[in-house]
Amino acid sequence: MKKDLHPSSYRPVVFKDMSNDYAFLTKSCVDTKETIKWEDGNEYPLYKLEISHTSHPFYTGKMKLVDTAGRIDKFKNRYAKK
Repeated sequence: MKKDLHPSSYRPVVFKDMSNDYAFLTKSCVDTKETIKWEDGNEYPLYKLEISHTSHPFYTGKMKLVDTAGRIDKFKNRYAKK
């Protein structure tokens, strides 16, 4: 295997689904600027998701009206900075 191929900055990160406030803690190397206090009393980096398995129609079996215009604007605003 090639050396230094994978990032070495893995740490616990909280991922939060903003559509239904579901959150889970897992290891990741994603860059974040926000933090959140988790159930165990520790503070972890926070990464906000627009959709997760708890809100996706495939997993929930329910169709949900999604504001596509708002999602497109969010996408453009997020990546316009880069």
